[in-house]
Amino acid sequence: MTTTASILLVDDDAAFRHVMANELRRLGHQVWTASSGEEAVEKVEQLEPAVVLLDLRLPGMDGLETLKAIRTRNSSAEIVMLTGHGSIDTAIEAIRIGAFDYVVKPCPLDELQIRIQRAVERRSLSQRASLLERGLTPPDQADSFLGDSPEFRRLLQLIDRVGPSDSTVLITGETGSGKERVAKLIHARSARKSKPFVVVDCAALQESLLQTELFGHERGAFTGAERAKPGLFEVAHGGTIFLDEVGEISLSTQTALLRVLDTSEFRRVGGTKEVRVDVRVLAATNRDLSAMAGKGLFRGDLYYRMSTITLKIPPLRERDGDIGLLANRFVAVLNERFGSRKRIGEAALQALRNHAWPGNVRELLHAVEAAMVVCEGEEILPAHLPPAIGAPTVVGRTVQPADGARLPTLEELERTHVRLALEASGGHRGNAARILGISERNLYRKLRELGLPS
Repeated sequence: MTTTASILLVDDDAAFRHVMANELRRLGHQVWTASSGEEAVEKVEQLEPAVVLLDLRLPGMDGLETLKAIRTRNSSAEIVMLTGHGSIDTAIEAIRIGAFDYVVKPCPLDELQIRIQRAVERRSLSQRASLLERGLTPPDQADSFLGDSPEFRRLLQLIDRVGPSDSTVLITGETGSGKERVAKLIHARSARKSKPFVVVDCAALQESLLQTELFGHERGAFTGAERAKPGLFEVAHGGTIFLDEVGEISLSTQTALLRVLDTSEFRRVGGTKEVRVDVRVLAATNRDLSAMAGKGLFRGDLYYRMSTITLKIPPLRERDGDIGLLANRFVAVLNERFGSRKRIGEAALQALRNHAWPGNVRELLHAVEAAMVVCEGEEILPAHLPPAIGAPTVVGRTVQPADGARLPTLEELERTHVRLALEASGGHRGNAARILGISERNLYRKLRELGLPS
């Protein structure tokens, strides 16, 4: 399949420019022309072409000088040099300093078309690699960490101290409290911030897949393994790997993980060669790993190795004053996304403050978004909030039981809240999970734990 491109043709020969530009347009390309190096540099900045066809011999600024000037401006254009038979050595020098390829003039059109196609493919691959690199190196998101409560300020101070170290960190906290965001901030504050940050959702992967995802596999290791594949520990080399919901992994994977933490070495599945990596490990869980270790469900030595430093994220219900701050921030962000001008009324804010927030910040975000979608006016009222939040059966921090009445246990509150979410979603498990701010898989596990129909 032929790919068309935007091309800047740079040559001081007017007849050559005219003929070649028409031929390239006939092939479907968008073509601009320039007669000098100075004009070419200006047009590259204005037009941002995908490919520059650049003659080596130009009046004033020659081809090599033009090439250097374009490269110093961080242009993403791929440059193909046009050269005569006596200038091939100079063309090779041009490749050394940043040109993609060269073509000898007079240029056969089919040969030039091949060079253009390859240049476009190279540019596309470079752009994809850049996008992937940016995705693997999250920015410092401190500005998005909102909270003024003493508990939250202490957490941020700990992150500032822990980030520059290279220690393993265990991040604990309830579902939806922001464990991954804390991990990203730790990475952004470390010396590894320009290297990959790789997330592994341990709860989402079947046990049979988890080890191959973490450590990779060799060709022929199992049916369908037609080629060797590096694992995520190798992808994270030099950077950070974040093991989310690490309490869900099996004992056999725990053993392999302990070895990596102790030796920085592992073997791919089906392999015999030791692979050595330089990776910082951050892990997160909403489970009590210490209690699990006491019951033999989690390796004690791995728990102690992973909890070198432990950061506990306070649940939202313990962060006095932060609920209103967060809710108003979410409204501002969503107003920008939806092009609206809505605000939270005081009654709705009070309803948010009274809620127990078992789903924490994630649940709050979904609740605000749902209210903004339902609200037709400019003020969000309690009636616009999800039913589970205003339900009188849910006891918040400021709701007191009747005289002599027993406070419900946390498990009873959680069971009631999950049941209300299911009722509000008409029994749809996926929608109920979104209301609660958890994954559908975790909802099914929660239903089993609470003895509710799954």
